[in-house]
Amino acid sequence: MENKNYVFIAKSLDGYIADINGGIDWLENTVPNPAGKDLGYVDFIHKIDAIIMGRTTFEKVLSFNIPWPYHLPVFVASHTLKKIPVGYTEHVELVKGAPNEIVTQLNKQGYHKLYIDGGNTVQGFLKEDLIDEMILTTLPILIGGGTPLFSELPNPMLFNHVKSEVFLNAITQDTYTRKR
Repeated sequence: MENKNYVFIAKSLDGYIADINGGIDWLENTVPNPAGKDLGYVDFIHKIDAIIMGRTTFEKVLSFNIPWPYHLPVFVASHTLKKIPVGYTEHVELVKGAPNEIVTQLNKQGYHKLYIDGGNTVQGFLKEDLIDEMILTTLPILIGGGTPLFSELPNPMLFNHVKSEVFLNAITQDTYTRKR
């Protein structure tokens, strides 16, 4: 089976995934979505075996105070988190190591289509050239600072632009595949 690592993430026009205080309210408040359109997420998640998210993203999900939203295995990659909080151990497993080690470990467990989520986590996987496809949803807002989606890389990386879609007459979603 082919192994493939994906990014599906929203960002501001200026490339941030969270504001300077770590807030993400602007994701829901920038463009009205009264019908609750999923912007391609449901189709995307159906092709995924497991999710790898960073500690910050995991903690953000926990802060929503909603029932656990994922129906796939979730692996939290963290160097600082010591254990998964009570009540989430049946949904989440803690993984440690470099991105390539985590991917190898999960591939051996039968997870071949991995959704990589969270700013630092995505950046770490990109630095090791472990992202095969990125679906980037851009909201029409400049937030002026915060958590950037991208950071320095050891080498330039080329991607093929696969498609663009427009949602709600305001949000663009671009799909890129890694050119190897």
